[in-house]
Amino acid sequence: QEPPVESGGGLVQAGGSLRLSCGASGRTFVNVGVAWFRQAPGLDREYVAGISLIGSKFYIDAVKGRFTISRDNTLNTVYLQMNDLKPEDTAVYYCNKNPTTNVVWGQGTQVTVSS
Repeated sequence: QEPPVESGGGLVQAGGSLRLSCGASGRTFVNVGVAWFRQAPGLDREYVAGISLIGSKFYIDAVKGRFTISRDNTLNTVYLQMNDLKPEDTAVYYCNKNPTTNVVWGQGTQVTVSS
């Protein structure tokens, strides 16, 4: 199984925006739910947002109203639009199938938000 490839991270000031992308080879994201996760220094990886096969979207309270997850099934790609970023959003962001049973994790993309 090839790991997903995340991109789009960077350094932004608080209040700024970033759009993350996640591509997968083959049929990795076909017919499954997909989610974004993040891991801040010293903390466990946490679920951030998910999108089901039929497009239902789910968010943790900390990002509701600021982040938007979407998917393009024809491109096997998932996106995370992040607006009004806060320093506490600083983390490495990963995407993967959800649930994450037996998945292979990619390198992630670093998001750093300065105050």
